[in-house]
Amino acid sequence: MLRPRRLRLNARLRGSLAEVRLSRGDLIVPVFVREGGGLRQEVASMPGVYQMSVDVAANWLEELSEQGLNAFLVFGVMDADRKDAAGSAALDPDNVVCRLLRQSKTRKVPMVGITDLCFCEYTSHGHCGVLTADRSTVDNDATVQRLVQQAVNHAKAGADIVAPSGMMDGAVAALRAGLDSAQFTDVAILSYSVKYASAFYGPFRDAAESAPQFGDRRSYQMDPARGIREALHEAQLDVDQGADLVMVKPAGPYLDVLAAIRQHLNVPLVAYQVSGEYAMLEAAARQGWLDRDAAVLESLLAIKRAGADLIISYFAPLAAKLLAR
Repeated sequence: MLRPRRLRLNARLRGSLAEVRLSRGDLIVPVFVREGGGLRQEVASMPGVYQMSVDVAANWLEELSEQGLNAFLVFGVMDADRKDAAGSAALDPDNVVCRLLRQSKTRKVPMVGITDLCFCEYTSHGHCGVLTADRSTVDNDATVQRLVQQAVNHAKAGADIVAPSGMMDGAVAALRAGLDSAQFTDVAILSYSVKYASAFYGPFRDAAESAPQFGDRRSYQMDPARGIREALHEAQLDVDQGADLVMVKPAGPYLDVLAAIRQHLNVPLVAYQVSGEYAMLEAAARQGWLDRDAAVLESLLAIKRAGADLIISYFAPLAAKLLAR
C-alpha cells in the first residue's frame, strides 16, 4: 500500500522536505508617515497599523531592522489643507516621505527604502494623478511627467527603489529615462505592473486618507474580470521598459495571476498582501475565529508558493517575530 503519510509523521522530516520556505528577508513592511512629532495614530480599520510622524517612523524602522526585516515601503499622508487638484505636495522635496528617507540614511538604518510613486494621497480629489479637462479620468501623460519629478526627488532623498503604483501607461520608460538623466542609474524600479481595481483596498484608503472623492479608479486600474493574458501583457510591457521588479496587487485573491507571471518572467516578482486581506484576518483573529499566528504564516506561505520572491505585508512585523522562533 502506498503511504504518503510516512513522510509526514516526523516533524523534522517534514521540515527537511519543505519546498516553500518563508524568511524575514522575504518581507517588506509598509509605513504611513505624516506631519507632526511624536505621532503614532492607529488606523481604525487596520488595528495594529499606525500613521506615524517622521521621528516615530524612523525609530520604528530601526527596531524592525533589528528584528530581521530588510525593506520598507513608505506612503505619505497629507493634511487636507495641503492637498490640491494637482497633488503638489507630492513634488515637495522636503515632504514627509523625503524626510523619512533622509532620516533612515542619516541613522544608517540597514533597510532598503522603497517609495510609492502616486498622487492619490496628495490630491484633493483622491485620484492617482492630474485629471483630464472633463474630470472623467486621470490624464496619463501629464501624470507621468510629474511622476518623474517625484521619483527624482525621492532618489535625491535616498530612495533605493521607486515604485509607480498608478497604472499609468509608459510610466516605467519615462521614469528610467528621468532617473538616468539625473544620474540615478542605480535606483531600481518596482512597478505595480498588475494592479487590479479591487474591493480589498478600503482600509488602505483610510490609512493613507486617499479615497476618491468621486467615481472610481476602474478607468486606469485593471478589471478583475479580465483574464490572465492582460496581466502577462502589462507585466511584460513594464519589463521591456526597464522595470527591475514587477508586482501583483492584491496577492491572496490573485494567486493564479501570480503563478502565471512567475512562469513567464524572470525578473523578481513582488506580491502585495493588501489592507483588506490584513483586515479580514485580523478581524477574524480578534473574534477568536482564527489562530492569528498560524493563519498569517499560512497566508504568506501561499503567496510564496504561488511564485512571489518578496511580499509586502502589514503582517511583516508579526511574521518576523514568528519566524525568529
